Amino acid sequence: MNIEELEKEKNEGIETMPIEERRNFLKMGLMVTGVFLGGTVLSLTSVDTAKGTSNAVVPPDGKYPYTKHYGMVMRQNNCIDCEKCMDACRETNHVPEGHGAWRTMIQERITTVEGVEKQEFRPILCNHCNRPPCVRVCPTKATVKDPETGIVVMNYSKCIGCKTCMAACPYNARYFNHEKYAIDKCNFCLDTRLSKGEKETACAAACPADVRVFGDIKDKSTEIYQLLHEPDNKIWVLRPECGALPNVFYMNA
Repeated sequence: MNIEELEKEKNEGIETMPIEERRNFLKMGLMVTGVFLGGTVLSLTSVDTAKGTSNAVVPPDGKYPYTKHYGMVMRQNNCIDCEKCMDACRETNHVPEGHGAWRTMIQERITTVEGVEKQEFRPILCNHCNRPPCVRVCPTKATVKDPETGIVVMNYSKCIGCKTCMAACPYNARYFNHEKYAIDKCNFCLDTRLSKGEKETACAAACPADVRVFGDIKDKSTEIYQLLHEPDNKIWVLRPECGALPNVFYMNA
């Protein structure tokens, strides 16, 4: 089905969305399934999902506007909660005491389909969204998508500390850095590692359980590309109903 045909589909609230923005979502393989009000999309889903198939959250090839497009896959049931990723983050990115790290860990007890109860650890960090709410609400353009990498970055000199971006973030991935008097967050170690030729973030390099797979999701030779496009892999994102289109993906190993 082409874009013109998709535009004819009936979707709740889609009539109020600007035509160009609606077309952009359709080109990325997304359909509006919620209500569009005041510039906010309350619910998006993949076109394939809307058609009743299982393809989910990974943008199709050729739909990345950046020179590179960095993302991360979390093989979450590999996580052993050793916190070496958090220690590496603190040390590499000089995270102030009392803020833990640029990433957090959620611990929960789940019951498997076999009826066995176990603990599961879910790493959480900035999702470097394709459509980041934090960027849209920032009044000074202190938070932006880096045009070379697609990473959401902070310009601390422009930040006025209003915390609007903190309220907008669906992942609670920002905090106020009193030392910088600005909002701070994970930037995939762009300034501390990637700009110096390193291929992995500090957390990915430090993980002993091979939980994190970091890389350019445009590059077909990378492990992250292979994981995201392997038909048998079940990939999901956190809070997809927010319409942020995150670049941090989760799977079970």
